[in-house]
Amino acid sequence: MENQDNSPNKRHFKDSHNRTQLITIFNYLQNHIATASMVTEATGIPQKCVTRYKRDLEKSGLLAEVKKTYCKKTKHLAWYLTTNPNHFPKSNQLKMF
Repeated sequence: MENQDNSPNKRHFKDSHNRTQLITIFNYLQNHIATASMVTEATGIPQKCVTRYKRDLEKSGLLAEVKKTYCKKTKHLAWYLTTNPNHFPKSNQLKMF
């Protein structure tokens, strides 16, 4: 059986490391509109982590998908992302009140 160290110090390091990555992604997307692959290249954060943080930021309403087009890095269709509210797409729902 694998020995796992779940000491408070190790968990604190992991939590602060995750928070640092999340803040790095958030700040990068404040100033850039980019795909997850482009964020990975610019920040060095693995794409799997970027995808997880993307989901968390979307659920919090802090990240929006701006447009779906070909990624400059991978040349595949991908969503361009931002955390800058000035670039969020306008809602097409009718305002009732």
